[in-house]
Amino acid sequence: MGNYARFDIYFEKGEGVYLYDDKGKKYIDMLAGIAVNTLGYAHPKLTEAICSQAKKLIHVSNLFKIKPQEEVAKILVENSIKDGKVFFCNSGAESNETAIKLVRKYFYDKGKSEKYEIITFTGGFHGRTIGSLTATAQPKYHEGFKPLLQGIKYAEFNNIESLKKALSEKTAAIMFEIIQGEGGINPIDKEFLKEIITIAKEKEILIVVDEVQTGIGRTGKFFAYQHFNIEPDIITSAKGIAGGVPAGAVIAKTDIAKSFTPGTHGSTFGGNYLAMTASKVVLNEVLQDGFLDEVYKKGEYLKDRLKKLGLTPRGLGLMIGVPLPENISVKDLVKVCLRNRLIVGMAGNNTLRFVPPLIINYNEIDEAIEILKKSLEEI
Repeated sequence: MGNYARFDIYFEKGEGVYLYDDKGKKYIDMLAGIAVNTLGYAHPKLTEAICSQAKKLIHVSNLFKIKPQEEVAKILVENSIKDGKVFFCNSGAESNETAIKLVRKYFYDKGKSEKYEIITFTGGFHGRTIGSLTATAQPKYHEGFKPLLQGIKYAEFNNIESLKKALSEKTAAIMFEIIQGEGGINPIDKEFLKEIITIAKEKEILIVVDEVQTGIGRTGKFFAYQHFNIEPDIITSAKGIAGGVPAGAVIAKTDIAKSFTPGTHGSTFGGNYLAMTASKVVLNEVLQDGFLDEVYKKGEYLKDRLKKLGLTPRGLGLMIGVPLPENISVKDLVKVCLRNRLIVGMAGNNTLRFVPPLIINYNEIDEAIEILKKSLEEI
């Protein structure tokens, strides 16, 4: 179906931060499959683990216990919500759908079924299924798909007065990204976040943090909310968790997670052997001593190099957005960069997006910047 505006390129193989097309041309990748390929391409540990697991078992279904699923869940909760439980699925949209269902079921079980509304923010992006699409407060994505899911309200991002106006006795949860990804790499304001937490505590409202793009080390912390002194009630994750194998995870406080009893929710492929084997490798690599600190430092270095080109980058770690001047089209620049064999992305309103593999080194950042500089001069 024609729902992707694809570039006319076939990639055949990759190594580290580089991709090679079917004509043998080499590209440096600063997009990582849209923040997915955490360990880059052909990572030896990840490749070996996937191949070895595929020879034994790929899938048996969640009718049976799955040892690597238990191991990955343990890693996730030990590094996020300490008393948490995990549900595994296949994508970010599924993770956010799961969170929406869990919020509603939790208050239903408490005898408060009138508390079902979820507030999300303008510029946010939570997925393309009908529930997660509704949670995405960007009208351009809604065109042609109405009526949307009932019970989701919008407030302006980083505007506390707007949030207060959206609140009601029906408010069950506030759902947001620490850095809005598709919306343009827009970081949450520290004081705004502090106000959200205060309001949530006062009014028995759950905090759902969408870490689909920001999680698994992307910002220099395991999860982006860890840059702040908060603990969410529910965390959604996907993208980089399995290094390119489809996987998603929802982590919730145990008291909330208890609302998912047998038959209330499920996922055929969620947490299968292949996905969990890949996830275990990725998580263990990201959690190695010094890895996350290096991600943060490399992000600061990349921002510094971008500033020297006269640009104004924003973001944390290796999740960086660069708003472009009005006289430069991000679409045109992406095409020129691609012609010069640099892969970069777009986000929000005329913003260039950098979300490279987390294993990128400083020399490779320099290489990407030189190509960007050349491309800017050409355009």
